[in-house]
Amino acid sequence: MRLDAALLGAIGGESEVSVRFYEWKRPSITYGHFVRPEDYLDMTQVEAFGIDLAKRPTGGGLVFHMWDMAFSVLVPKAYMRSTMENYFLINESVRRSVDEFMGMNGLLLIPEDMEAFDGACARFCMARPTKYDVVLHGKKIAGAAQRKTKEGFLHQGTIALQLPDSALLDAILLPGTRIKEAMYASTYPLLENVRMTKTQVQLALEQLFCSYLQQSLSLV
Repeated sequence: MRLDAALLGAIGGESEVSVRFYEWKRPSITYGHFVRPEDYLDMTQVEAFGIDLAKRPTGGGLVFHMWDMAFSVLVPKAYMRSTMENYFLINESVRRSVDEFMGMNGLLLIPEDMEAFDGACARFCMARPTKYDVVLHGKKIAGAAQRKTKEGFLHQGTIALQLPDSALLDAILLPGTRIKEAMYASTYPLLENVRMTKTQVQLALEQLFCSYLQQSLSLV
């Protein structure tokens, strides 16, 4: 997360788009710049399970990096549009990648935010689809958050590969919310719909995404 922030800060004068795909040494959770994880997570249990926490330089809610494919895109100002146009540009490349890989009918960028199950659910990325997320039949496949400067923008995205582990959520989520229910109801996990390993899915999507992103940017 610090590296993404540093790259965004140094983006002035850059003319090329850069894409990074993450791997995680340990189970991890990242959270948006304005979110307090202790408001939603039992921090003692988070530590007991050996889960790393990191604040993203972008906005958005909490993202669990045990069951996803995560990436970032740094885009210089030559390709910038409005904030929502930037979201659409990147997420449309994700949509096209998943569509080609899975051969899905009905895959789209949701045009408006969906209502959250409760206030806490709005703070969890995979607990509520929001505008221009990639969805299938109302369930979220991919979401993102961005940070924009006058020199460019950073897009940090996540693609759902598996449903969250129920027992882990029970252990680390603070009681009194519908977060777990919302995540199960709102997430479309790709790995549960293909007979491939996580590594195979990630490599295929990485190649497709870079290809479609290059095409999209050439049209801007």
